Amino acid sequence: MTQVQRTILGIDPGLANTGWGIVSQCGARLSCVAYGCISTSKDTPLAHRLMKIHRQMGAIIARFEPMCAGVETVWFGSNTQSAFATGQARGAALVACAERDLQVGEFSPSQIKLAVVGTGSAEKDQVQYMVRQLLALEDIPHPDHAADALAAAICFTTHEGFADRARSAQAVGRIASLRQDRESCPTRAADVAPARFSVPSSGKETA
Repeated sequence: MTQVQRTILGIDPGLANTGWGIVSQCGARLSCVAYGCISTSKDTPLAHRLMKIHRQMGAIIARFEPMCAGVETVWFGSNTQSAFATGQARGAALVACAERDLQVGEFSPSQIKLAVVGTGSAEKDQVQYMVRQLLALEDIPHPDHAADALAAAICFTTHEGFADRARSAQAVGRIASLRQDRESCPTRAADVAPARFSVPSSGKETA
């Protein structure tokens, strides 16, 4: 079996700080290539902040040439204003991914925690610790936005495997169901009554 070899971009969107991380995958082995954070000032007009996120994300993609991207979705908590701002930043980053035809996987915070730590209710420091362990880093990546982005990239690899297994399980289930249907509804000639036709005087065949 051919080993998967690819470069994955992870994105933790935010208007003030958008974390990014580049993970290299060779089979089951993952390694960190680079990570960082795109920061914008609250004193800058919104349109210019979004333009900066878009342009710098595009430059990162051009520099490291990832094949795919794992992006964290927006969590709508009590602060809806912050969630909307994060959604706008996320959109700017997604456009940069689309411009370079990247395969994008979108994951909720709980999905990322589950993939990296093993539980969807993990604490932030647990996620950072496991990112360090899984990527064999000497230190926990800083800022934490970059660590979250690396976690999103890791999630892309594990979630893709879960999806493949789910599709395989669904296919096996469909095959089993078809077999069961055939067994309960035999189509042998002896079990099927022949159709009877009569021919009226007009010569037209009727059932």
